[in-house]
Amino acid sequence: MHSTKNIVLTRSDKKSIILDTYYAAEINKQPIVIFCHGYKGFKDWGAWDLMANKVSAAGYCFIKFNFSHNGGTMENPIDFPDLNAFGNNNYSKELEDLNDVINWTQNHFLNNDLIDTSQIYLMGHSRGGGIAIIKAFEDIRVKKLIALASVSDFSTRTYTIGNLKEWKEKGVKYVINGRTKQRMPHFFQFYEDFKANEKRLNIKSAVEQLSIPILIIHGDEDTSIALHEAENLHNWNPKSQLEIIEGANHVFNTKHPWEKTSLSKELNKVAESTIKFLNK
Repeated sequence: MHSTKNIVLTRSDKKSIILDTYYAAEINKQPIVIFCHGYKGFKDWGAWDLMANKVSAAGYCFIKFNFSHNGGTMENPIDFPDLNAFGNNNYSKELEDLNDVINWTQNHFLNNDLIDTSQIYLMGHSRGGGIAIIKAFEDIRVKKLIALASVSDFSTRTYTIGNLKEWKEKGVKYVINGRTKQRMPHFFQFYEDFKANEKRLNIKSAVEQLSIPILIIHGDEDTSIALHEAENLHNWNPKSQLEIIEGANHVFNTKHPWEKTSLSKELNKVAESTIKFLNK
């Protein structure tokens, strides 16, 4: 197994992106799976490494990365030392980041016979699921899509961050991170970016128009994103495959840090379903 952690993708006039790659050492033409973390997430959260190892061992090049404005830094990609960057994040930046990661991946593996750079698959968790859905609709390079505990609507989450009048007047709203106890800022630019790109950021419209294979996975005990959001995605594209994981919460019964050497039963089901779907 080839695995490389904390590769830095430098970009002119934009914040750098840090990413990890995993792929099997003796399998030719491995398709590429790019994983997008969710809100207040990061590539090294919980058991994502173990999931990456399992999927890559099945013959897929697995890439996971931190969105450039997720609050991490190149020196400390875990947690949120850069809250100013977090406050300046928005959906458009995340879509641009994902595009640059796809470009980097295809260039990085261009002359590597182990990797099939023509087969790009996206996998997104939570808010990252919404980003992956929109990118899959916009980019013909994306051949398959996995929405993992995904949101189905960005608008409700944008408007419920806080009182809109107060948010505009103060320029910032804060949310408390339950794990780190940080007051995490959302600058008003987040709302402005959403309004300027509201048509583009319509997940329902994107899902309805997708013609590629889609796997939707959700836990029936997810209290962060209700099961009906997965059902919405499936209903908007009936050709999609919906799998409900019994007894699974939003992170499939894992946590951060994840000190075990094996996946939870629920996240293992996610990985196995992912592999089965990608093998089709």
